[in-house]
Amino acid sequence: MNLNKYRLKPGELRKTCNPSGFKFNSTAEVKPLTGIIGQDRALKAISIGLDIESEGYNIYLAGQSGTGKTTLASKMLHHKASKKPAPPDWCYVYNFKNPDIPCAMKIPAGKGKQLKQELTACIDEAIEGVINTFAGEEYTAQKNTIFNDFVTESNALYLELDQEARSHGFSITQNQQGGVNTIPINKNGEVMGQEEYVGLSEEDRAIMMTNSGLVQEKMNEAMRKYRSMEKLMKEKLKILEQETARQVSQPQFDDLFNKYQDFEQVLEYLQAVQKDFLDHLDVFVNHDENTALSFFRHIDKRSFLRRYQINLLVDNSECLHAPVVFENNPTFANLFGQIEYEGEFGVLATDFSKIKAGSIHRANGGYLVLRVYDLLKNNFVWDTLKRIIKNQEISVENISRMIGITNTETLQPEPIPLKIKVILIGESSYYYLLHHYDQEFSKLFKIKADFDDEMNRSRRHVNDYVRLISSVCETQNLKHFSPEAAAVIVEYGSRMTDDQQKLSTSFNKLMELIYEANCVADYDGADLVTGEHVQKAIEQRVYRSSLSEEKIQEAINRNVLIINVEGNLIGEVNGLAVYQAGEYRFGRPVRITAKTFMGEKGLVNIEREIAMSGRIHSKGILTLSGYLGYQYAQDKPLALSASLTFEQSYQGVEGDSASSAELYALISSLARVPINQRIAVTGSVNQNGEIQPVGGINEKIEGFYKVCREKGLVGNHGVIIPRKNVPNLMLDEEVIEAVRNKLFNIWAVSHIDEGLEILTGIPAGEKDVKGAFLPETVHYLADQQLEEWSLKRKMHIQEKALALTRKTKKPGATSRRRRRRK
Repeated sequence: MNLNKYRLKPGELRKTCNPSGFKFNSTAEVKPLTGIIGQDRALKAISIGLDIESEGYNIYLAGQSGTGKTTLASKMLHHKASKKPAPPDWCYVYNFKNPDIPCAMKIPAGKGKQLKQELTACIDEAIEGVINTFAGEEYTAQKNTIFNDFVTESNALYLELDQEARSHGFSITQNQQGGVNTIPINKNGEVMGQEEYVGLSEEDRAIMMTNSGLVQEKMNEAMRKYRSMEKLMKEKLKILEQETARQVSQPQFDDLFNKYQDFEQVLEYLQAVQKDFLDHLDVFVNHDENTALSFFRHIDKRSFLRRYQINLLVDNSECLHAPVVFENNPTFANLFGQIEYEGEFGVLATDFSKIKAGSIHRANGGYLVLRVYDLLKNNFVWDTLKRIIKNQEISVENISRMIGITNTETLQPEPIPLKIKVILIGESSYYYLLHHYDQEFSKLFKIKADFDDEMNRSRRHVNDYVRLISSVCETQNLKHFSPEAAAVIVEYGSRMTDDQQKLSTSFNKLMELIYEANCVADYDGADLVTGEHVQKAIEQRVYRSSLSEEKIQEAINRNVLIINVEGNLIGEVNGLAVYQAGEYRFGRPVRITAKTFMGEKGLVNIEREIAMSGRIHSKGILTLSGYLGYQYAQDKPLALSASLTFEQSYQGVEGDSASSAELYALISSLARVPINQRIAVTGSVNQNGEIQPVGGINEKIEGFYKVCREKGLVGNHGVIIPRKNVPNLMLDEEVIEAVRNKLFNIWAVSHIDEGLEILTGIPAGEKDVKGAFLPETVHYLADQQLEEWSLKRKMHIQEKALALTRKTKKPGATSRRRRRRK
């Protein structure tokens, strides 16, 4: 029995990168890399997503963190945006017809800021001109003329009324309140005294009362004329004010009208401003009185002037092309804008000038990039984003009012039309969840760009790795790398993927190693980063994260965790497991034991019975039942009860990578053949007995090697792995050196029988033409044990049946049954 055919050679355990293949002495001689590598699929998906302008062609960038999603998106978006014109500015202005609904106004890029400044200057100049003109002699003279005309007419009306009253025996006087009183007079035109009035006859008194009524009617008629004259005078003054103010301010407004005559919406707004300005001249004219109301008039004037300001919501004056906006904190307000409030005399107030833009406003006409995780953890943001994309318009509203937790009076700004392409960046799992649970997601994000976490280890990609190192060194001002150092980086990229034919595209982790190797070189005072520096950086990275691994190793060394690496035991095998501690993974052996005995319960997984077994592990156990039935129960029932367990396992067990080890333990227990404890096993098995590949193969081998090293390597320790996992080997150099020195072994098998021969030193055994196993083989011994149990079980059943028959044939038994029925 030749077992060397399963033993791997040192050259198969790692694919090295030969530094002599590089044509440089330092990465300083290499052209730096621009962009990212190994993402051709994502590149094509993003390109078509950006080129299609139809509705719903937003893009989802899916992949692991650090694979270059943000970098590639930024590069491609800026390139695409550079070919598109800058979008217009957006302003919110006062709505003179309905102040609660501020008007959204569009104006070409850069002109919004200009218009805001020019309108402010226009209003200031107009107010100053009006105030100065109103204080001038010409305006004062015109105003006095109107007032003097009114005084003259009112005096004439007063004299006419006085003469009319005297003709009826009354005189007219004005009181302190500005009203008019009638006083009776005598024939001499003097005010009638009390005694004189008492001396009048009854007839004279009756005449006086009649005349008093006539005079009062004349007074009422005169007051109506006076009010009409006063109203006319005020109207003339108002017309004078407006015409004068119009003449003074018209040049300033004409300049704006002429400058923005091509923009209809802006022109209409400026005309509305002029009209409102002329209608409220009294607000701007200085009041001479120095009273307590003066302060409030000043406040009112300042607040009133806000209506002539322009709220420049989006200023694209400095944009040379379409915007590309990355929002790293997509809260509701940051993304969609908000309406702010300020306190005025203890009351919260707001107006159109308090409307603030969000990222989606600034990205309008361009591209908005969001991270899915940040987006989904903010309440109401996702639904609002979908609604805005569907409706293609942005409405600014506060989240408190949207969800109905406040009834504070607020504004309802006009929606702004939206033309934007949204790019989401996130894990693939988020994409599948949204696609499954959100029916609108697939309609709004029709392009998915998948970022792979690995690429082929081709010569071109190896050279790209070197260019990446050069780029990082140049941009971060680091020491450059030697060819040996670059080769170690390439090998580390393959180790990250657990594949000799692949390289990792997790560039963030590669860059971290470059930084750390540069630091090690700094400590050594070297001018160039060497392979030793990179290797030391890797070792330090492992050391920083390996505390949990060392604690477990210490427990094994002290036999707190019982792991046998010497001797031969029946029904016991060393399996291999992988543990994850943050980003650090490590392997360690686990003791798997199996006990078999006669019965009918079949295979019992102890972890499953106590709910510590995952679904995949439970599936692996059921697979073993299928293999055992096919292998041994073709000519007899499988009269078997067996139990399997991971000893000293106090956590859940998941995965089927230990199913081959469990099967080895079961067959060993059945055949009563001991297993070599110096050998650990990993690999999944199917119902045909074929060994299937598993994950974490490098960590598992290294974990068992460390245990054997601590307990003492004697040359016959090793690990059995699936043959299909050989391309995944990128083992540590220490393990390879131990294999080279014949202190440690790695066997690769394709079938369960091959592993049995390595573990037991006995041929596994094959069936002959009659379906029987060859004698003195493992399967023969196991089959014989099952055959023995089957016969015993058959005999036991026959004995029970015979005993039952004897019991039913006892004398009197039948008559007693008949009497009971009666």
